[in-house]
Amino acid sequence: MDIQKFIEEVKAMTVVELNDFVKALEEEFGVSAAAAVAVGGGAGAAAEAAPQEEEKTEFDIVLKDFGANKIGVIKVVRELTGLGLADAKKAVESLGVIKEQVPKADAEAALAKLKEAGATAELK
Repeated sequence: MDIQKFIEEVKAMTVVELNDFVKALEEEFGVSAAAAVAVGGGAGAAAEAAPQEEEKTEFDIVLKDFGANKIGVIKVVRELTGLGLADAKKAVESLGVIKEQVPKADAEAALAKLKEAGATAELK
C-alpha cells in the first residue's frame, strides 16, 4: 500500500465522503473516531489524545442552605420544579437535589435565581 497515495485520496474527499469513511472505519474496527486517530497517529498523537474528562452538559441543582429568605427560596424552587407549595417547602427544608439532569445554561440560570433569593446552592 502506498501511504502517500492514500493520503492524497483522503485529501481529495468531500466532507460527506470523509464522514461516511469515518463511520465505516468505526463499524469495521469497533472503535470511535477519537480512538482511531490516537492509534493511527503514532506515539505523539496517542499521548495528546490521552483520556480527557468529558465536559458535562447536564447538572443536578443541589440546595445546600436556604438562608434567611426561606419563603423567597421556596418561590424559586416552585418556579423551577413546578411543585406545589407544600412539596416545594418540603424540598427546601430537606435540602439536597432540587432538580436533576438540567442542561448547563438552564442549570446556571436556576443557580443564579436561587442565590439571588439568598440560598446557597451548587451544580453537580
